[in-house]
Amino acid sequence: MKMIIIFAALIAAVLAAPVDESNVAQVLRYENDNVGLEGFKYGFETSDGITRDEQGELENVGTEDEAIQVRGQFSYPGPDGVLYTVTYTAGKQGFVPSGDHIPTK
Repeated sequence: MKMIIIFAALIAAVLAAPVDESNVAQVLRYENDNVGLEGFKYGFETSDGITRDEQGELENVGTEDEAIQVRGQFSYPGPDGVLYTVTYTAGKQGFVPSGDHIPTK
């Protein structure tokens, strides 16, 4: 029982600790356009160097082959200071990423 009380006190202390706001990323850009049944488009950028842009379109509407095709890109700064960028497609062929740091066959 004593162990549970100590654990609960520890959790309470952690939750009550102040948050260092200087390490919290701020949203610099947020776009969310054209969201509907036949597609979408969105993107964002944060103050810590992360970006993402993606759009999807419904192809072969009304057929047996109806599917969404997605294209996008995201970037993030690595711990080594390099900005890594991944471009990708996703659809019937699955998720297909590409980037200078991604190994190829």
